[in-house]
Amino acid sequence: MPRRASKSKSRSTKKVTKRRVTKKTKAKSRSRSRKPKAKKVVKKRVKKVRRVSKVARGRLAKAQVFKGRKVKTVGGLQKKDITRNKHGRYVSKKASARGKRNGWMAAVKKARRTLKVKGFCAVGGKSRAG
Repeated sequence: MPRRASKSKSRSTKKVTKRRVTKKTKAKSRSRSRKPKAKKVVKKRVKKVRRVSKVARGRLAKAQVFKGRKVKTVGGLQKKDITRNKHGRYVSKKASARGKRNGWMAAVKKARRTLKVKGFCAVGGKSRAG
């Protein structure tokens, strides 16, 4: 039987695969004593202690300072600077004193005394009653 031409072609068209190049192994030392490997140091997680702020913030800041839970407010008021007003709120002593020195309020007090007005009365309106 004659050889087919197609077979000879198929051999020549085959892809040539690259040979794997193996890495040469390192030559082992002949000494019998082996150095022990250093152990990995495992770091322990230490929980940080959170410092409690001495500065009072928020709506109840002055109350906290007045009661001694905090040292001062964000604005710098200390216990010596805070007092309670007639409504029971914690306010600045300076601001409270400034309000009491108000000339308008002094005039209203004097007018109420002379007019013998007691209780609520609208003041400063356009009507004659005010």
